Amino acid sequence: MSNAPEQDNDDASELPAVEFHSPGRFAIHNPPSATREDTGHLEPAPFLLGAHAPVETCTAREQLRSHALALLGQARRDLCLYTPDLEPWLYDHPAIAEVCSHFLRSHPRNRLRILLRDSSLAVRNGHHLLRLARQLSSNCQIRKLHPDYPAEDLAYLLVDDCGLLMRAAPLLPAGQAHYQAAARVLQLRHQFDQAWNTSLGDPNLRSLLL
Repeated sequence: MSNAPEQDNDDASELPAVEFHSPGRFAIHNPPSATREDTGHLEPAPFLLGAHAPVETCTAREQLRSHALALLGQARRDLCLYTPDLEPWLYDHPAIAEVCSHFLRSHPRNRLRILLRDSSLAVRNGHHLLRLARQLSSNCQIRKLHPDYPAEDLAYLLVDDCGLLMRAAPLLPAGQAHYQAAARVLQLRHQFDQAWNTSLGDPNLRSLLL
């Protein structure tokens, strides 16, 4: 047996020293969270209901929202909204809800009637006008278009007896704003009333509005 001393296999003592420099404090930069369209500031269009004769053509969402706010904010008696799905990009906005709330609370006979084809999107994601209808159910009513009713593929807002926001192609962010269109509004209100009289309660909305 050999009596030679065992060699130490740890050669760490022969490695050069490693200097460590702290990087100090550092910040984590997360991307900004996406904001909903309904959080931005909205200004009404500068036109008077019943006094502005020219038709205003809209080719952008911002224009449509501005005219919707202007028309809704000047209503004095009656609002009718004919819409495929409550059009969240257009009507799901705090400023829209505020002017509608003011209108409905300003007189017990003021009313907002909403006639839609499909409520699933608004129910699933929430909507300012759904919350308003729950709070003021006596003069803000939402009903579903009867599936057998021969309705045109339109979206429009009727304001009193002369205001109209017309969108002939609901899938496109375009339309026309009328501040003085009594004859056209009368015709559309007649059609709206006929559709309303055959409309149905919506099971998707019932539990939300109780």
